[in-house]
Amino acid sequence: MKSACFHLAFNLFVLASSFAFAYDPTPLQDFCVAINDTNNGVFVNGKLCKDPKLATANDFFFSGLNIPKNTSSSVGSVVTPVNVEQIPGLNTLGISLVRIDYASNGGLNPPHTHPRATEILVVLEGVLYVGFVTSSLNNRLISKTLYPGDVFVFPIGLIHFQQNVGKTNAVAFAGLSSQNPGVIAIANAVFGSNPPIKVDVLSRAFQLSNKIVKYLQSRF
Repeated sequence: MKSACFHLAFNLFVLASSFAFAYDPTPLQDFCVAINDTNNGVFVNGKLCKDPKLATANDFFFSGLNIPKNTSSSVGSVVTPVNVEQIPGLNTLGISLVRIDYASNGGLNPPHTHPRATEILVVLEGVLYVGFVTSSLNNRLISKTLYPGDVFVFPIGLIHFQQNVGKTNAVAFAGLSSQNPGVIAIANAVFGSNPPIKVDVLSRAFQLSNKIVKYLQSRF
């Protein structure tokens, strides 16, 4: 009996270990440039990879993050991503970058999460009020006002935001610990889902009237 239990436990351990090693294997080549050619690629981590001998400098290059962006959106900010979609050479490397431009007097990068990445942000210009909310049950807000040269970290998966509290435009750069971190804008996801979430679900969750929920859904 003891022998049978030991063998069962050992097999479960081996099975669990195989899944662990399969989740994030050690790279066996220098890089894995993403391509869309299904006939001449190997599927790795969500992308097909080109033959390393065919890689060029342009596979690892992006230009234009020095250019200010138009912040005339409804929230007064714009995010310029540099992830695996812009630089195919980022595939499997577990890192990406964004530039965020904020309009003066309240430009906001609204509450959102990155399901696959921690974010580290550095302010280049302006003054930002930033923060994130811890997971339940506490839902504690951790926030700070940042100035040029200041750095702040947003842990993976937690709701966070940045707002320009200065009288001039602001600019920040952020690094993310994923080649494709993903983004879930809270308001857009909740009130702008497709198809819409039932009004009764949202009215009960947010303690709002059906009329207000319908109005918010119309805005998104």
